Amino acid sequence: MSAEARWLTMTEERAWRGLLRMHDLLVNRAGRSMQEGFGLSATDYTVLAELTRAPDDRLRIQELAQLLGWEKSRVSHHLARMVKRGLVAREECADDRRGAFVVVTPAGRSAITAAAPRHVEDVRRYFLDHLTPGQVTLLAEIADLVIEKNEEEH
Repeated sequence: MSAEARWLTMTEERAWRGLLRMHDLLVNRAGRSMQEGFGLSATDYTVLAELTRAPDDRLRIQELAQLLGWEKSRVSHHLARMVKRGLVAREECADDRRGAFVVVTPAGRSAITAAAPRHVEDVRRYFLDHLTPGQVTLLAEIADLVIEKNEEEH
């Protein structure tokens, strides 16, 4: 690390702070909509969405943590709350006694099936409808690149 900090330019700071503010705004709005309409937090919805994309609606807990970009302890704590509410269940892994799977329950499947149309509507209303198709494509490319480069370093 160099002795002198590479301070952000005004435009770089605006981009960074704007990204953080936009993320918080969108997550809060979409989360509030999910909570009010379906009793799901934004985090619940994200977990259920990842699980329902997986074969047989199940993933190892470590795989889920990787997909979400969360520490394993955060995933475990959140899953414990979801288990209590009947949205997911833990299953032992027959091949590896140390590992466990998390699987969507019928109640969890029902919850995400009911919530998904509103979620898509919210994504459009709060985010996509304000952008041109070219901006959406550019943002997707930027996100892919930043994620890829950061995963390479990690």
